[in-house]
This record gives sequence, C-alpha cells and structure tokens, in this order.
Amino acid sequence: MRIAVGGFQHETNTFAPAKATFDEFARGGGWPPLLRGDDVFDGTAGINLPVAGFVEAMRRTAHRLVSTAWAAASPSAHVTEDAYERISKIIVDALTSAGNLDAVYLDLHGAMVAEHVNDGEGELLARVRAVVGPAIPLVASLDLHANVTQRMLQHADVLIAYRTYPHVDMTETGARVAHFLQKRLAGKPRPVPVARRVPFLIPLQTQCTMLEPTKSIYEELARLEDRSTASLSFTPGFPAADFPECGPVVIAYAEDPAAANRAADLLRAVVEEQESAFDCPVYSPEEAVRHAMALAARASRPVVIADTQDNPGAGGASDTTGMLRALVGADAQRAALGLMVDPAAARAAHEAGQGAVIEIALGGKSNIAGDAPFHGRFVVERLSDGKMTCTGPFYRGARMSLGPSACLKIGGVRVVVTCEKPQMADQELYRFIGIEPTRQAILVNKSSVHFRADFAPIAEEILVAKAPGPMLADTSDFPWKNLAPGIKLKPNGPAFMGPPPATSKA
Repeated sequence: MRIAVGGFQHETNTFAPAKATFDEFARGGGWPPLLRGDDVFDGTAGINLPVAGFVEAMRRTAHRLVSTAWAAASPSAHVTEDAYERISKIIVDALTSAGNLDAVYLDLHGAMVAEHVNDGEGELLARVRAVVGPAIPLVASLDLHANVTQRMLQHADVLIAYRTYPHVDMTETGARVAHFLQKRLAGKPRPVPVARRVPFLIPLQTQCTMLEPTKSIYEELARLEDRSTASLSFTPGFPAADFPECGPVVIAYAEDPAAANRAADLLRAVVEEQESAFDCPVYSPEEAVRHAMALAARASRPVVIADTQDNPGAGGASDTTGMLRALVGADAQRAALGLMVDPAAARAAHEAGQGAVIEIALGGKSNIAGDAPFHGRFVVERLSDGKMTCTGPFYRGARMSLGPSACLKIGGVRVVVTCEKPQMADQELYRFIGIEPTRQAILVNKSSVHFRADFAPIAEEILVAKAPGPMLADTSDFPWKNLAPGIKLKPNGPAFMGPPPATSKA
C-alpha cells in the first residue's frame, strides 16, 4: 500500500519575544532544514526523530512510502502566517498530486500556534483530511508537550505521544505509530478516541519523566495500556500557549468505547492525585551559584544548573545574562555556560581571532524584562564554524550547523557563543568549541529538562535556577488572557477566570 509521510513541527510560546519565520524552518538550526521529496527520508535517517522511527519500521514491510515534506524550527513565539501557509501548502499539494494513497502519517508537535491559527496541527490535519477523504487512515505522532485539541482528535485516526522527557523515545514513538497503522491497514477498525482534560497547568521542570511524580504516572500508563486499550497517551502540555485548549490531556483509544473511557478515567485520576507533587525548588541566580560553588568545593563531578526560564526549547532566545552575571559576580572558577546566542559577538570574535581580547556587550538583546547585555572584556579562546554532530540520547545523530561560534572566557567562566539556538542538551555542544564538560566544576545549561538525558550521568547534582527569561518557571506568572475558564494556573494554584479588566485612564 502507498503511505504518504510528512511533518511540520513547532512548539509555540505565545509569550516569547520572536516569531518563527519561513527562514527559521528553511535553516533548521538544531534540526534538519526544510526537506522535500526523498530528502525527507535521507535528511532524517539516523536522527532521534519520530519520522525516522516510522520510516525505519515501515521499510521492514511491503508498503511503499511516498514523501511530502518535513520541517521544524526551534521553539519561539507564533509561527508567522507566511511560514505556516507556505509549509502547509507544500505538504497538502504533495498529497494532492501523489495519486491514490492508502494512508498518511504526519510527524507533528501538537503545540503549534500561528499568527492566524490557534490550533496549527488541528488546521493542518483538517486540510489533509479534506484531500484524502474520510476513509483513509490518517495517523500522527505528537510531542509529550502537545496541547491536544478537539479538532486534532476529530481528524486523526490516532495520536500517539512520546513517553519520555527528555525525549529519548522519539524514534520509538514513530515506530509505535507504524505498528498501529499496520494493524489498521490489515483491517482493524478505527478505534474510538476518548480524551480527558486535567484541570491544572503543569510547569515544564516538573514534567521530567526521570523524576517523580511523572515517572510513576508513565509507568502506570504502560500498565493500563496493556489491559484493554489500543493506545494510551498522556500529554502534560506546553504551559506557555495562551489559547483555550492549552493544558494536560489524557487520550485513550480502543475498539470498545467503554474500555477507552475506563482507561482515560483511571489515568486522569492518577495524574490528579499527584497534583501537589508537581513542584520542585527553584533558586535565584545568586542562590544557585552560591549553592553550586559550595557543592563543587567537595565534588569530583560538575554541578549542573538549569537556566530554565531562557530555555530555547521552550521559546527562549538563549541570550539572557542573569546566570552569567551571577557566575562572574561570585568569581566562579572552572565554570561554563551555553549556549549564548549572539551572532554579533560571534562575528566579533572571529574578526579578532583566537587569543585576542575583545570588549563587547554580550547577549541580552531579546528585550526580556529584568535582563540586559553583559558588558565585559573576554578572551577569545577557541573558534569554530559551528558544524558538529550530537551523540547524546536526546539530540542523537543530529547534524547541527550553529554558524560562526566562539568560546569566550571572562575570569574563571567560559561562554559558548553561537548564531543558532538549540538548547544545551548534549555534551558535544561544549566539546565542539574546546570545553570538556566533565572537567568543569559548574555547568550552566540553557535548558529545562532535556539536558538531563546526557548530563545527569556526569552531574554531582542538578539545580534549577530562575533567571529572567520568557519561559516562566511559575506558570501563574504569565499574563494569561485566553485560557479555558476554571483551569488552575499551576498545581494547587488559582483558577483562571478571564483576563483582568482593562483600566481606564483618567
């Protein structure tokens, strides 16, 4: 049978400072650039991506794969209307001209908001469904952080989400979708979907499946799925998207509606029982550095600090300077910070040359409240063209082009400066510029959770810091306007009752 394959991924932080243009998808940065035709297969092969897992699994069958397009951009504010329409049109046009199809697979994120469309995935699925008709199986993989909408559930035969954060099971998820689709193509009927919304937002840092309570929730999910459901997913949601269907969702699929309802109700109850446990200590930059220095004084391994609010994997520009100020202010030694995205600083380092001393204003260009560029004199220790390949569990196999890059040193602190903004979730993102992470006393990673996959094995301890940035650790601090009334803004937090009334000026 002929199965069309495509993908369109973006995680949208509607409070972030910069939007995702078509050029962001065309370049890719930390992900493959916009791929079309057979380049979809070659350009994603061997990378920890759902589409790679789906393709690999399907190539072990007699079915024929027909490529459309695949695109992803680093998380940011809204996808521009131009980018959304151009990429959606490439996918839809390819489906229209593909001839007879027996199924369609899409590699989606689930938390895309465009300038003109709140539900990016629901709209794309509706357009695809309009092309292929109601009978053709349409299946999709989703990120664990998906904000699943009713429209997505309506148009897809199944939505299957990752079960790990850090997302080390992306290829495995694609393979699970392939396994489901094979059964549909063999004659299994379309299962009944049942969705249950969880009534509170869950902060990113407590969604980590390496830690409780999320670890046990996914263990219970696997046990429940083994009983009577075709597929069971829990998406804790991406809690920085200001639209009515933002929030955690449990999804169950089964041929028997009663079985789907039972599984969804049981798993939602498990999640809601853990509401109070969705919390973890978050330090100020100065507290985090003081604590890290005290730990490092007697440690043999690096202390890792997550600069969680400037996480480029959640819409941050990866250029805020709060943690750098704290490190320099405390005279931290054998400390490294990455990634600081500042193309102007990277170019200045390359123009000056290795070994030069440059005086620059580093970072702080994304206009985040409470942040500003860091003015200082830096030694240019190492230069790179920014081309490297990741080896850790999350970015495994990703071939990155970060642009002109530099290792800048001030006092005892080294800073990795690049032009593109993948999050610091792989040890190679230090090594490519001459920093051996295992030999540092303190590592500051601009990431919330994904870094744990590669850094937890080498860390003495992991701390979470709350420096200025657009991905707020306390989800109740966002200026919400469009959430569903009644949802709690954080675990055990206040319920959203609508935006505050506008104040009139006298």
